[in-house]
Amino acid sequence: MIKKQTSELEELLNEKAAYYESLEFIKDDPILIPHLFSKKEDIEIAGFFAAVLAWGQRVTIIRNAKRILTFMDNEPHDFIINHTEADLKQINGFVHRTFNNDDLIGFMRSLQNIYKNHKGLENAFRFDSSQGIDQNLSSFKQLFFEPDHLPRTEKHLSNPLKKSSAKRLCMYLRWMVRSNAKGVDFGIWKNYQSSELKMPLDVHTGKIGRQLGLLKRKQNNWQAVEELTSSLLHYDSVDPIKYDFALFGMGVNNDF
Repeated sequence: MIKKQTSELEELLNEKAAYYESLEFIKDDPILIPHLFSKKEDIEIAGFFAAVLAWGQRVTIIRNAKRILTFMDNEPHDFIINHTEADLKQINGFVHRTFNNDDLIGFMRSLQNIYKNHKGLENAFRFDSSQGIDQNLSSFKQLFFEPDHLPRTEKHLSNPLKKSSAKRLCMYLRWMVRSNAKGVDFGIWKNYQSSELKMPLDVHTGKIGRQLGLLKRKQNNWQAVEELTSSLLHYDSVDPIKYDFALFGMGVNNDF
């Protein structure tokens, strides 16, 4: 475990967060996908698919997310609202790791239900404003799978109440909620405050968090998410998840 004085650690975190939260970050990251759009609903739908696919090599994630956009004629909101079963039958051959063509079609049906019957993704991600993110993500999963679907498709949305780190959903919330002042995240959702967001915990952020003494838990589960986020709140109580850029950047680039 690397020991640092608090002032030194705070300086390091702020330096790396500022360095990695830049427009250069976008071109190699799945967040490139929602940046292809300007309309709120297009951004959030494109971003949702990019986040759902966000495991594995980033170049593959971006390529497959762009393929989903082509299925939707590069008009995500219009397609989700207006597609028919005949349109869905035209989609074939999609595979991203364990997320297959049937899963993709199921997700499109679920999104149509959310936009037609539940006021869209922003509302669906915080159905109960009195609850925390873990409870709301669990409620979102239940709401998302309200329409008929294949049981296998449920594994592609995490549930923090079952101890999952829910990395991709936490990352998606970061994209939608955090300020767009640096031009990376979007700040288009007002249903959460930045101070409520949780760290997208993966192998990179977990490794660096442990090396810096910010995280002691060995497993990358929801308890670890809470612990790491709590540590980062000491350095920025308003926007702790800006340090996602620092921890991820140092981890993926061996910059530490």
